[in-house]
Amino acid sequence: MSDVAVGRARETQVFRPAVVVLLLVIGLIGFAATLGLGAYLPETPRFGVGDRHALSNAATGFSGIVRLARATGGSPMMIRDKRFWGNPGLLVVTPDSGSQDFSEILGERPRQPTLFVMTKWQVGPDRDHPGWVRQAGFIHRGDPERTLAPAVKIRVGRYSSGGAPLVAHDAPLEGLKFTAPRPLQVMAGPLLEPLLSDGKGGIVLARVKGTTQYLLADPDLLDNRGLRRLEDAKAALGLLAALTPEDRSLGFDLVMNGFGAKPNVLRLAFEPPFLAVTMAVLAALLLAGWQAFARFGPPLPRARAIAFGKAALVDNAAALVRRARAERRLGARYATLLRELAARRLAAPARLRGAALDAYLDAQGGAKFSPLAAALSEANDRDTLSIRARALHNWFEEKIG
Repeated sequence: MSDVAVGRARETQVFRPAVVVLLLVIGLIGFAATLGLGAYLPETPRFGVGDRHALSNAATGFSGIVRLARATGGSPMMIRDKRFWGNPGLLVVTPDSGSQDFSEILGERPRQPTLFVMTKWQVGPDRDHPGWVRQAGFIHRGDPERTLAPAVKIRVGRYSSGGAPLVAHDAPLEGLKFTAPRPLQVMAGPLLEPLLSDGKGGIVLARVKGTTQYLLADPDLLDNRGLRRLEDAKAALGLLAALTPEDRSLGFDLVMNGFGAKPNVLRLAFEPPFLAVTMAVLAALLLAGWQAFARFGPPLPRARAIAFGKAALVDNAAALVRRARAERRLGARYATLLRELAARRLAAPARLRGAALDAYLDAQGGAKFSPLAAALSEANDRDTLSIRARALHNWFEEKIG
């Protein structure tokens, strides 16, 4: 069937063009927004039990000092990618365990100041308050002692401090009032230069000799648990300011806590060098959409599978003969057909048959019929058959036409 045959029924529009365009525009805007958010929306922070990172609201987390630094005019960075480990300024590392491998981050920061906050508490979920944590005791002292091991040997001790003031051994820290957490975790080691101590030989904040690496023995000086009092919050900000270089830049590492940035294929598609490919694909899609909406001329109807008329009937019959490979058999039959037509038109006696009829046709003058008919019957290929059939047809036209 064809479009001409079936397309004469009255056409009806299911949707108006304006509605279709509006739906497409809304869909494209939603699709583009989904791609953009998927590429550039930051990861949702995980606020879990016992999370020791700068995004955690738990007692052992450090989101409080981050918000406090921002509220006082600072711009602390959240480091999610190893490529930014080498940034200048102070980097605060709050590992979940002292046994983690710090060799890579130390290799990226050979001269930049880095503060490692050692572990202290074990926490568990508070069953009475969902989302809260409850202290489950001290973490084994072997865990904080492994921080920076084996290059730096550390011994950790804990005792009830009674909230006594801490002693500063560095000029930038002398004007600050540090109160010892209860209980207090201190450290000692041959490579540690004390910057803040309990005044009894226990080191709270130290610099590793010959480096720009710092160790904070008691995390309660910076974590959310230790910022309950205004004086302690001021001391925490002062501690970070004393270790921060002149450019005042400050960063909190999240890679060591499992928040490292993962490769984002969508983001790569919108950044060089892949941006050019993305723009080319979008341009091709726009052109394809334009071609679909703005058709160049009316649509052409499909041709019929079986055409009308004698010519189409002859063409179909010829195609069947070619497909059956029976062209060679047509020569003799075509000669017989023309013989009968010529005899009828020339009023040959009805008694004449075969050779006698051929002799009668030959006697009409001019070219003779019998040689042409014999040659056509002997044709073995398509070209020869066509040439000899046309010659016999010309004889017929000459005698009859």
